[in-house]
Amino acid sequence: MITILNWSALLIALVTSIGLLLHRDWRWGIGLLAIQYLSIFWLVQTHWPVSMAAAKLVTGWMACAVLGLAQLTKDPAEESEASWPQGRLFRLFTAGIIIAATFALSLLATGWLGIGMPIAFGSLLLVGMGLLQLGISAQPFRVILGLLTVLAGFEIIYAAVESSTLVAAFLSVVNLGLALTGAYFLILPQEEKP
Repeated sequence: MITILNWSALLIALVTSIGLLLHRDWRWGIGLLAIQYLSIFWLVQTHWPVSMAAAKLVTGWMACAVLGLAQLTKDPAEESEASWPQGRLFRLFTAGIIIAATFALSLLATGWLGIGMPIAFGSLLLVGMGLLQLGISAQPFRVILGLLTVLAGFEIIYAAVESSTLVAAFLSVVNLGLALTGAYFLILPQEEKP
């Protein structure tokens, strides 16, 4: 039963990470990130106590709330996509490459780290998709979503090898710091061009 739920959480992480890559509306981005934190919660709680994993979930949702409030105050006319290339087909193709590469790497990581396949695949998938998001977008909101996704993937694999409460608290502070930094850059007025 636990294995089926781990694979379900992996599937949710896969769908939400691809959704974050494809959807351009910030509301979808916040919603998908919040759902992604549910799958992160499940994958982390297999190695950490439920209370520590719940703290990770609450921290992720707080980061989503901070980014959502910052986006509400932003002028919609300023929102322009500055990424290359912009096609959904290209994003799907690169996501497929990331999925294939992380699957192959997770087969090796299960032996190296002694963790289950869903945990290794989920963590490496989120790291890869977050790096892809960082690589194809220059918009501050998309960059912060990519950074939070990379950090979430790292947290999953770190939870499998270490269960330090202090480090979990530090990672929560880093998550909130990223969200507050992203909110600052979203609210920061753009320089006037002559």
